[in-house]
Amino acid sequence: MKQKQPTGHLIKEVYPDSIAEELEIEAGDSLLSINGNDIEDVFDYRYLIKDDYIEVLIRKADGEEWLLEIDKDFDEDLGIEFDSSLMSEYKSCTNKCIFCFIDQMPPGMRDTLYFKDDDSRLSFLQGNYITLTNMKQKDIDRIIQMHLAPINISVQTTNPELRCKMLNNRFAGEKLTFLHDLYDAHIEMNGQIVLCKGVNDGEELERSIQDLSAFLPFMRSVSIVPAGITKFRSELHPLELFGKQEAEAVIDLIEKHQKEYFEEYGLHFIHASDEWYITAERNFPEEERYDGYIQLENGVGMMRLFINEFEEALSAYLTLENDRRSLPGKDSLNRTLTIATGKLAYPTLCSFADQLMKHFPNLHIQVVCIRNDFFGETITVSGLITGQDLIQQLSDLQAAGKELGAALLLPSNMLRSGEMVFLDDVTVTELEEALHLRVTPIDSSGQDFLNAILDPDYSMNRNNEAFVYQKAYKDTNDY
Repeated sequence: MKQKQPTGHLIKEVYPDSIAEELEIEAGDSLLSINGNDIEDVFDYRYLIKDDYIEVLIRKADGEEWLLEIDKDFDEDLGIEFDSSLMSEYKSCTNKCIFCFIDQMPPGMRDTLYFKDDDSRLSFLQGNYITLTNMKQKDIDRIIQMHLAPINISVQTTNPELRCKMLNNRFAGEKLTFLHDLYDAHIEMNGQIVLCKGVNDGEELERSIQDLSAFLPFMRSVSIVPAGITKFRSELHPLELFGKQEAEAVIDLIEKHQKEYFEEYGLHFIHASDEWYITAERNFPEEERYDGYIQLENGVGMMRLFINEFEEALSAYLTLENDRRSLPGKDSLNRTLTIATGKLAYPTLCSFADQLMKHFPNLHIQVVCIRNDFFGETITVSGLITGQDLIQQLSDLQAAGKELGAALLLPSNMLRSGEMVFLDDVTVTELEEALHLRVTPIDSSGQDFLNAILDPDYSMNRNNEAFVYQKAYKDTNDY
């Protein structure tokens, strides 16, 4: 007889001292149901275990089924991890957006880089932006029933016909009606508009801002970001970069509405990403205008936060140095190092370097702006700089007689999360071998930036919070 294959959700790990361990649930078992309900994915699981009494049906690895009656705290987890973090397959994007960055990727890279996700569950779990186009009414109803929030929505435009054209999806316009359902249910939302020159800017942007403001206060923010354009746009919709005057016009429109919405709702609501201010050659807004950096991961306020963190950390360090004789003096810091970054952050890092060299006479810092030859010069963020571009351009500097110093500092967003590998699979070790110097990735905060420069032993992987001060006063309790 053919043996029946186990069904349900495969358990990969059982945590020590958990409810699951106490009940002898093991890795290799499968979760079949909770309270008689089938489990579609991780949200069903989390929703159904939120009770002080549940009945859990488990199929053991040998096929035997156990019905477990569990008394527990209301929010207490069972202590199990599943084979898939979503407990189901990822939902891929069904659109063919005119601005899609993945369609502008060169061939021959890792398969995972070509996967287009448009999964609402990743919006809640990871903050991803979704278009709603592969969602049905039952999906929206489930979000409302479970009160999942916030949900991040890639709107692009509130003009239904234009949205269909921009997403190349005939259902894209009608899916905007889901915004009304979420608003009526008081589900917190954040929006995003990827702005394409001559497509959804100008009057269309004005319309979108006005339409989306009707969802205040439950739509907490909307970011306006320029479409990224690489050199690999053959046979794609023609797009152009925004110039200085056009960036100024976008900022003016946004800042006009910010004042209106803040007066009425206490939220600035509509936000320009950092690229607009750099293109327009304007100062970044003050911290208060970012509403608590609600869209930080979307590139909104990242530079303002970085600047504020650095200036506060430097001011605190200098104050401590003046107050404590035991702190190493300014003249004792003798280092020569290089910082490599993208065009977007280059002016800010140059300013930081100038400030530090002014305070520390024996500190020599050169900031190098890495041109993105891999994707094209129109890509200016540090997170898309490849290892091969770093090797080529920094090696050229060395060949020209430029001394890079004892260390090369890089923003950690150039690397794959949790790995010392660049987007093009070049490793940090390969970069070090090519340049014959130590490479130090830096975490994203202004404090970490200061620590990495002032401390030759800085390591991104240790807890660097207030490290400069802790190192200086490790034997005192004054800080």
